[in-house]
Amino acid sequence: MEAVLAACAVPSSRILNSKPRFRCSFSNPRLPISPNSLIIGGKSSRFTTAVSAPTSSTATPTNSPPESETGFVSGSDKFDWYANWYPVMPVCDLDKKVPHGKKVMGIDLVVWWDRNEKQWKVMDDACPHRLAPLSDGRIDQWGRLQCVYHGWCFNGSGDCKLIPQAPPDGPPVHTFKQACVAVYPSIVQHDIIWFWPNSDPKYKNIIETNKPPYIPELEDPSFTKLMANRDIPYGYDVLVENLMDPAHVPYAHYGLMRLSDMFWIHKIDREGGKPLEINVRKQDSKGFFSKQEWGYSNFIAPCVYRSSTDPLPEQENEFPAPAASDKAASSKRKLSLIFICIPVSPGRSRLIWTFPRNFGVFIDKIVPRWVFHIGQNTILDSDLHLLHVEERKILERGPKNWQKACFIPTKSDANVVTFRRWFNKYSGAQVDWRGKFDPSLLPPTPPREQLFDRYWSHVENCSSCKKAHKYLNALEVILQIASVAMIGVMAVMNQTTLSKVARIAVLVAAVLSFAASKWLSHFIYKTFHYHDYNHALV
Repeated sequence: MEAVLAACAVPSSRILNSKPRFRCSFSNPRLPISPNSLIIGGKSSRFTTAVSAPTSSTATPTNSPPESETGFVSGSDKFDWYANWYPVMPVCDLDKKVPHGKKVMGIDLVVWWDRNEKQWKVMDDACPHRLAPLSDGRIDQWGRLQCVYHGWCFNGSGDCKLIPQAPPDGPPVHTFKQACVAVYPSIVQHDIIWFWPNSDPKYKNIIETNKPPYIPELEDPSFTKLMANRDIPYGYDVLVENLMDPAHVPYAHYGLMRLSDMFWIHKIDREGGKPLEINVRKQDSKGFFSKQEWGYSNFIAPCVYRSSTDPLPEQENEFPAPAASDKAASSKRKLSLIFICIPVSPGRSRLIWTFPRNFGVFIDKIVPRWVFHIGQNTILDSDLHLLHVEERKILERGPKNWQKACFIPTKSDANVVTFRRWFNKYSGAQVDWRGKFDPSLLPPTPPREQLFDRYWSHVENCSSCKKAHKYLNALEVILQIASVAMIGVMAVMNQTTLSKVARIAVLVAAVLSFAASKWLSHFIYKTFHYHDYNHALV
């Protein structure tokens, strides 16, 4: 999916003429990468990736990672999954009139608009009475969140404001602490709702000292930035590494996008794959960044992966300044790919994506957002089954043994290897679910039509696609009614009432209406429900 950059006419990225301070050095880019040669010294963030030729074909053991990379670290180096902001949903896909149920980090959340405070609120999705989901409730006439099981009502601070079953002359049981709902710190940034996964009151003002990742192009008014989201039937780590892997694009997504010379210079097969230069610059518990042939990539732990024609401002000092001509060229056309990967539960994740650019802005104002989602969902579908199965094979071999189980001989996997090293070193090769799930168990593989489901994984959660689905279904019914009505008119009219030409015209119109309704039915099903992808037939 990262090759959407290549699918657009993007100017050539800056060419580095001097040796970077943080780099991955390769004596020969065609020789295999040995994960044993990936070295990080102690707590230092500087490292190099070196390659040497294997001495024989039996040198398989060199594919094992160094002990220091697989061991789980403790103390300040350990990644704290509950001391970070997590995105929940884009604001554009949330309806202020109803509460929304979402799961993030295994936590069931209810997101709703508090019109009294004029803020989005993120709370535990459980009524303290009998644990019914508040996301199945409603917002009452006073702007309170109401549980529809027994009518308990809560304000934006989680305080219970009404227990209908409590007698008015009895004790004020609605004021008891046990009647409150846990509220999580939340904020809207980049038109996305973020929440802090700890409801302890001491984190109430956490935004003053700790903020969600800042992505400059999402705040730049000169960029267009349509967003989309989809629930994914495989886990967080597999989702992240797939987005970091440009080498799979010509093959897994063949025929779905127009690729630039990034892939077509050395066309050794139909798809046009080629060696890719990816140099990782820096890694620590907060993530890493790298330089590629066409731009820069950043992994901002734990959720954000960004690819762009320009580095982030704080990383510009790591790269040589571009020539004046290069700077002028880059200032004209800029493109970024922003992928926000959300851990939901084992074998489940959620992806929010947007491709900010400062050219062709008018296109997004003319073309409806749901039209863009057709192709983007097809791209997600085209490697969905591959990754769903891959995740299970990784679990069979043990996530910590990823580098032993997988043969990684080329430089094109540098970002993927670095992410897996980050995941192993700082998190023990697993998301910290805090005992809510058994990480050794994944949900069973559903039938293919459910695995590739688009309606519940995307359409129901996308305001644009949901509206288009509703209107297109209505149009299908109108076409069917029109077809039947025209046939009925012909049947009741006398031969003398309509001329032969008029009768033929009505008949043709009826047939065309019927045919259009059948085509539209097929289009709706493939676009909004289920579209299989057979790699052998493309």
